[in-house]
Amino acid sequence: MSDADYGVAGLIEPTVESLGFELIRVTYGGGRKPTLQIMAERPDGTMSVDDCARLSREVSALLDVEDPLPGEYLLEVSSPGIDRPLTRRKDFERWLGFDAKVEMKTQIADRRRFRGILKSLEGNDLTLALEDGDVILPFDDVQKAKLLLTDELMQAVENKRSESE
Repeated sequence: MSDADYGVAGLIEPTVESLGFELIRVTYGGGRKPTLQIMAERPDGTMSVDDCARLSREVSALLDVEDPLPGEYLLEVSSPGIDRPLTRRKDFERWLGFDAKVEMKTQIADRRRFRGILKSLEGNDLTLALEDGDVILPFDDVQKAKLLLTDELMQAVENKRSESE
Protein backbone atom coordinates (compact mmCIF):
# COMPACT_ATOMS: atom_id res chain seq x y z
CA MET A 1 0.00 0.00 0.00
CA SER A 2 1.12 3.55 -0.64
CA ASP A 3 1.15 6.28 2.01
CA ALA A 4 -2.22 7.50 0.69
CA ASP A 5 -3.65 3.97 1.03
CA TYR A 6 -2.50 3.71 4.66
CA GLY A 7 -3.83 7.18 5.49
CA VAL A 8 -7.25 6.43 4.07
CA ALA A 9 -7.30 2.98 5.67
CA GLY A 10 -6.58 4.45 9.09
CA LEU A 11 -9.21 7.11 8.56
CA ILE A 12 -12.04 4.82 7.43
CA GLU A 13 -11.34 1.65 9.43
CA PRO A 14 -13.29 2.73 12.56
CA THR A 15 -16.35 3.48 10.40
CA VAL A 16 -15.98 0.22 8.48
CA GLU A 17 -15.76 -1.75 11.75
CA SER A 18 -18.64 0.14 13.39
CA LEU A 19 -20.85 -1.03 10.50
CA GLY A 20 -19.88 -4.66 11.18
CA PHE A 21 -17.32 -5.12 8.39
CA GLU A 22 -13.63 -5.91 8.24
CA LEU A 23 -11.37 -3.84 6.01
CA ILE A 24 -9.48 -6.11 3.61
CA ARG A 25 -7.60 -3.69 1.39
CA VAL A 26 -7.44 -0.06 0.31
CA THR A 27 -5.80 0.93 -2.98
CA TYR A 28 -5.55 4.29 -4.67
CA GLY A 29 -4.30 5.09 -8.14
CA GLY A 30 -5.00 5.34 -11.80
CA GLY A 31 -4.96 7.94 -14.52
CA ARG A 32 -6.47 11.42 -14.72
CA LYS A 33 -9.29 10.44 -12.37
CA PRO A 34 -7.83 7.93 -9.91
CA THR A 35 -9.87 5.24 -8.16
CA LEU A 36 -10.00 4.68 -4.42
CA GLN A 37 -10.86 1.00 -4.02
CA ILE A 38 -12.08 -0.21 -0.65
CA MET A 39 -12.44 -3.93 -0.20
CA ALA A 40 -14.33 -5.20 2.84
CA GLU A 41 -16.40 -8.12 4.11
CA ARG A 42 -18.36 -9.28 7.13
CA PRO A 43 -16.46 -11.40 9.68
CA ASP A 44 -18.13 -14.51 8.21
CA GLY A 45 -16.67 -13.68 4.78
CA THR A 46 -19.89 -12.49 3.16
CA MET A 47 -20.59 -9.14 1.48
CA SER A 48 -23.83 -8.41 -0.35
CA VAL A 49 -24.52 -5.70 -2.91
CA ASP A 50 -26.61 -3.91 -0.26
CA ASP A 51 -23.64 -4.13 2.14
CA CYS A 52 -21.38 -2.53 -0.49
CA ALA A 53 -23.90 0.27 -1.10
CA ARG A 54 -24.31 0.96 2.63
CA LEU A 55 -20.58 1.01 3.23
CA SER A 56 -20.05 3.21 0.18
CA ARG A 57 -22.56 5.81 1.45
CA GLU A 58 -21.01 5.93 4.92
CA VAL A 59 -17.40 6.05 3.74
CA SER A 60 -18.22 8.61 1.05
CA ALA A 61 -19.74 10.94 3.65
CA LEU A 62 -16.66 10.57 5.85
CA LEU A 63 -14.28 11.20 2.94
CA ASP A 64 -16.28 14.28 1.91
CA VAL A 65 -15.76 15.76 5.38
CA GLU A 66 -12.13 14.69 5.92
CA ASP A 67 -11.00 15.19 2.29
CA PRO A 68 -7.79 13.09 2.60
CA LEU A 69 -7.02 12.87 -1.13
CA PRO A 70 -6.26 15.64 -3.61
CA GLY A 71 -8.56 16.32 -6.54
CA GLU A 72 -11.35 14.16 -7.88
CA TYR A 73 -11.38 10.39 -7.67
CA LEU A 74 -13.80 7.52 -8.08
CA LEU A 75 -14.86 5.56 -5.00
CA GLU A 76 -15.30 1.82 -5.48
CA VAL A 77 -16.46 -0.41 -2.64
CA SER A 78 -16.39 -4.15 -3.24
CA SER A 79 -16.14 -7.57 -1.68
CA PRO A 80 -12.89 -9.48 -2.05
CA GLY A 81 -14.56 -12.06 -4.30
CA ILE A 82 -13.72 -15.74 -4.60
CA ASP A 83 -10.16 -15.34 -5.88
CA ARG A 84 -9.56 -12.83 -3.12
CA PRO A 85 -6.40 -11.04 -2.12
CA LEU A 86 -4.75 -12.36 1.02
CA THR A 87 -3.81 -9.30 3.03
CA ARG A 88 -3.99 -10.33 6.68
CA ARG A 89 -2.46 -13.19 8.60
CA LYS A 90 -5.91 -14.60 9.30
CA ASP A 91 -6.63 -14.69 5.52
CA PHE A 92 -3.67 -17.02 5.01
CA GLU A 93 -4.71 -19.17 7.99
CA ARG A 94 -8.34 -19.35 6.85
CA TRP A 95 -7.41 -20.49 3.33
CA LEU A 96 -4.76 -23.10 4.14
CA GLY A 97 -4.99 -25.97 1.67
CA PHE A 98 -5.93 -23.77 -1.30
CA ASP A 99 -3.91 -22.60 -4.30
CA ALA A 100 -2.41 -19.13 -4.11
CA LYS A 101 -0.07 -16.85 -5.96
CA VAL A 102 2.44 -15.09 -3.69
CA GLU A 103 4.78 -12.26 -4.63
CA MET A 104 7.70 -11.44 -2.35
CA LYS A 105 9.39 -8.08 -1.75
CA THR A 106 12.81 -9.68 -2.23
CA GLN A 107 14.04 -12.72 -4.13
CA ILE A 108 13.93 -16.13 -2.48
CA ALA A 109 15.75 -18.92 -4.31
CA ASP A 110 16.27 -16.61 -7.33
CA ARG A 111 12.59 -15.70 -7.69
CA ARG A 112 9.97 -13.36 -6.30
CA ARG A 113 6.77 -15.06 -7.51
CA PHE A 114 5.47 -18.39 -6.29
CA ARG A 115 2.38 -20.42 -7.05
CA GLY A 116 1.37 -23.32 -4.85
CA ILE A 117 -0.86 -24.64 -2.11
CA LEU A 118 -0.90 -22.72 1.17
CA LYS A 119 0.43 -25.44 3.45
CA SER A 120 1.10 -23.74 6.79
CA LEU A 121 1.82 -20.47 8.55
CA GLU A 122 3.82 -20.88 11.72
CA GLY A 123 5.51 -17.86 13.25
CA ASN A 124 7.04 -15.98 10.32
CA ASP A 125 7.26 -19.09 8.11
CA LEU A 126 4.74 -19.39 5.29
CA THR A 127 5.04 -22.80 3.66
CA LEU A 128 3.85 -23.27 0.10
CA ALA A 129 3.64 -26.68 -1.54
CA LEU A 130 5.02 -26.19 -5.05
CA GLU A 131 5.06 -28.78 -7.84
CA ASP A 132 8.74 -29.48 -7.13
CA GLY A 133 8.55 -29.46 -3.32
CA ASP A 134 7.83 -27.14 -0.42
CA VAL A 135 9.24 -23.65 -0.06
CA ILE A 136 9.31 -21.67 3.16
CA LEU A 137 8.80 -17.95 2.67
CA PRO A 138 9.22 -15.23 5.30
CA PHE A 139 5.67 -14.01 5.93
CA ASP A 140 6.89 -10.47 6.69
CA ASP A 141 8.40 -10.33 3.18
CA VAL A 142 5.13 -11.06 1.34
CA GLN A 143 4.36 -8.11 -0.95
CA LYS A 144 1.03 -9.39 -2.23
CA ALA A 145 -0.87 -12.63 -2.45
CA LYS A 146 -4.17 -13.89 -3.76
CA LEU A 147 -6.15 -17.07 -3.98
CA LEU A 148 -6.34 -18.73 -7.37
CA LEU A 149 -9.72 -19.64 -8.79
CA THR A 150 -9.98 -23.43 -8.76
CA ASP A 151 -12.83 -25.93 -8.65
CA GLU A 152 -11.87 -26.75 -5.04
CA LEU A 153 -12.06 -23.10 -4.01
CA MET A 154 -15.41 -22.62 -5.72
CA GLN A 155 -16.79 -25.73 -3.98
CA ALA A 156 -15.51 -24.56 -0.57
CA VAL A 157 -17.11 -21.14 -1.03
CA GLU A 158 -20.38 -22.72 -2.15
CA ASN A 159 -20.35 -25.06 0.87
CA LYS A 160 -19.76 -22.10 3.17
CA ARG A 161 -22.69 -20.20 1.61
CA SER A 162 -24.96 -23.24 2.07
CA GLU A 163 -23.97 -23.51 5.74
CA SER A 164 -24.77 -19.85 6.41
CA GLU A 165 -28.25 -19.94 4.82
